[in-house]
Amino acid sequence: QVQLVESGGGLVQAGGSLRLSCAVSGRILGLNTLGWYRQAPGKQRELVAQIGARINYADSAKGRFTISRDNAKNAVYLQMNSLKPEDTAVYYCYMGVNYWGKGTLVTVSS
Repeated sequence: QVQLVESGGGLVQAGGSLRLSCAVSGRILGLNTLGWYRQAPGKQRELVAQIGARINYADSAKGRFTISRDNAKNAVYLQMNSLKPEDTAVYYCYMGVNYWGKGTLVTVSS
């Protein structure tokens, strides 16, 4: 059974940094695309970053967020710098098209 478990969320002041981690168990990552979505209160879920054959970022993440993966550790990471209050959301890790974590809350105070 595949499980994705996020960690690293929390409360941070604007301008601060957080590093999200996602541990994948039950399946070798291989060439699967991994990534992060987020959902803010009252808004639709949106893609933040993904890493597969290429790396893609949402415009809102470019220059501030960095996605990386470690296949040996079955993990994917999201380094978030220069955080803004509008980055406040639940961040979800995903793999492929079918596998999702339960999310980790990021709150950025102004």
